[in-house]
Amino acid sequence: MADFRLPADDLEYAVLAALWDLGAASVRALHERVGVPAGHVYTTTAKVVDRLRDKGLVIRRREGGAFVYLPAVERGEVERARARQLMHRFLGPGPHAAVAALVDVVDELDPGLLAELERVIRSKRRAGHGT
Repeated sequence: MADFRLPADDLEYAVLAALWDLGAASVRALHERVGVPAGHVYTTTAKVVDRLRDKGLVIRRREGGAFVYLPAVERGEVERARARQLMHRFLGPGPHAAVAALVDVVDELDPGLLAELERVIRSKRRAGHGT
């Protein structure tokens, strides 16, 4: 497991997602893809890339006279960490009541999804997780 800190906001996540999509990119390319459409100036995108590097999410290498940035952490690993963080915030220190409420809401919204969750839980238990 890589040592990293999660993106702090939507802009950091958008820049990281662009790097996952591109594989490698300069700050200029990231700015054109993410910063310009969002109405940000180049220096904002550059600062975001520096923060992502400080967090261990991207690495840089020199190509010619410029730096190229690459993702240092796989998308799935970051997504799992984000999901864990979200669930910890949502469920809090006593998760039972929140989980029960979540099940009720899922059942109201999509009973088929509730059945799918049940299948996933059974599968995890068979695999030795959550026992």
